[in-house]
Amino acid sequence: MLRQGNFSLGLVIIASLTLAGCKERPGNQDVRSASGVSQTSVRVQTDPQGLTTEQRNIRDRLVLDNKPGSIKHLYIISPYSGQVILYSTVRGKVTSSGKRLSPRTVAAQDGEYVHNDFGGVPVGIGGRSLRTSEVLEDDGTYGSSVDYIYWWDAQGRYHQHFFTGGQIIHVSDQPIQVRNVIINLETSSVGTPQTEELPEQRAPSPAPTK
Repeated sequence: MLRQGNFSLGLVIIASLTLAGCKERPGNQDVRSASGVSQTSVRVQTDPQGLTTEQRNIRDRLVLDNKPGSIKHLYIISPYSGQVILYSTVRGKVTSSGKRLSPRTVAAQDGEYVHNDFGGVPVGIGGRSLRTSEVLEDDGTYGSSVDYIYWWDAQGRYHQHFFTGGQIIHVSDQPIQVRNVIINLETSSVGTPQTEELPEQRAPSPAPTK
């Protein structure tokens, strides 16, 4: 009986130690980088509406892009000379060719779990209810835009700057100062592109002779 009691006691002690070892440690306590730096967290200050700066920028961009009657200004700049190759006003916003009103792919057979909520989002196409793994974006479209960054400067002017291989594309909600424009879609007539200079760059008219 004594041996059996000691054996039972030993099992209880082992089980207790095992449970103690399996106890979850507080989050981030043992997460370290290769250099030994521990993971940390930070409390982010929000505005009176509870939004962070990033959330507010995304919200304001969507509002600005969909503001009725808004006009923006498009500049295509040579990365070699810095010269503006083309200028045009933009009605509303520029749109990437990758954006679509319907998803590109849908589930086509039972093996793709077309009747399963985990197999996609219901979407109506051609009078049929299908499922797609794509998600409708905040702007009401499918697909993706080309890479760009956007910001508001200290004067409250909105800018978009696109990253492309051969040209620099810049969009602003107000005109920006440039040296000259090779093709101005707002004033140039069809035919040979003409360079337009800013007023201060034009040669002054000769003084009238008395």
